[in-house]
Amino acid sequence: MLSDAKVRAMKPREKVYRVADSNGLCIEVRPTGAKLWRYRYRYLGKPSMLALGEYPLKSLAEARTERDKARALVKAGTNPSHVVKAERAARQENAEITFASVALEFIAKREREGMGAGSVSRARRLVEKDLASVGGLPVADVSAPLLLSALRKMEARGIVSSAHRARGLAGQVFRYAIATGRAERNPAADLIGALEHRKAKHFASIILPSKIGELLRAIYSYQGSPVTIAALKLAPLVFVRPGELRHAEWSEIDLSKAVWDIPAEKMKMKQPHVVPLSKQAVSILRELQPLTGRGKYVFPGVRSIRRPMSENTINAALRYMGFNSDTMTGHGFRAMARTVLDEELGFPVDYIEHQLAHAVRDVNGRAYNRTTHLPARRKMMQAWSEYLDNLRLAKGEAPQRLSSVG
Repeated sequence: MLSDAKVRAMKPREKVYRVADSNGLCIEVRPTGAKLWRYRYRYLGKPSMLALGEYPLKSLAEARTERDKARALVKAGTNPSHVVKAERAARQENAEITFASVALEFIAKREREGMGAGSVSRARRLVEKDLASVGGLPVADVSAPLLLSALRKMEARGIVSSAHRARGLAGQVFRYAIATGRAERNPAADLIGALEHRKAKHFASIILPSKIGELLRAIYSYQGSPVTIAALKLAPLVFVRPGELRHAEWSEIDLSKAVWDIPAEKMKMKQPHVVPLSKQAVSILRELQPLTGRGKYVFPGVRSIRRPMSENTINAALRYMGFNSDTMTGHGFRAMARTVLDEELGFPVDYIEHQLAHAVRDVNGRAYNRTTHLPARRKMMQAWSEYLDNLRLAKGEAPQRLSSVG
């Protein structure tokens, strides 16, 4: 049998020679001086040889362990050479399945499912730029410390919110990789609480009644496309999220019943939502219907009626009218309604929150359904539209509170 001393003492010759150890293990010495471990065995009556590694990178003890594994396979009726080739192919395949490739595949899937162009662009930028340090690694080899290192660099640049978004996106990618059999665990889940707390960011909004009047007068004087004008006029009346407004479809709206029924898949909370339409809202939609009513979307894009309005359209129009991003945004109509309906008009918070499609629950912790408080919310939405009309026309008259109108 061999020993480490004997193996170290072996000198190269003009031709390759081998020295046996035991149970099929031998050391092969080449003219170059390289020493390679080999395991000689017979499979189905035919002699075969398996490479086990190079000495001294693989010691004698390690080579004997590898030999014993191979012997066990032979005894079980398996050709160890085939196992090694399969493992090598699997490693090669896993090396090609990188985090970046799986992430971009996942983003493309989300895009086909309706993810907005802006969101797609931001997600790709996170993968290709901010998570580039793990992008080239096999997705199954990305560990929590490696991912955290990438996120820490984002924190160091002062983009804490983006770091949280990157962690969230990475978690979605790992869950997708697990579902498609390319990873076994989600290291992003281990990083919950590991990042700096992000400062709460509120969407800019106008909540002072006199300033709301100025905003509405600017909207009604805006000289843009009819579709954009209609969206601007409707946004404060329905105060849905900008993405929900952009993706509104005529099939969801019943003008005769004055109701907009938004399906669950379009909502942030993944619950169907009902928006009662005031007389003013119905009027705006009836004026727009001859222009876009034959298509799918209420507010189609400029380049194609098969796609909804760009997510930047409302904000761009607000910027054009002189309202910068620190003053008013498309999302700000929600904060406007939430604040004024509560503090100025005194409507019950439950009604407001439910109309905002927030996660409102009753005293027993159960989620309200889509029609909860619907008659009262309908009256609130009509009162809100009348209040906005009064502000726009500078009458300054507030409607009755909901509690007094039944």
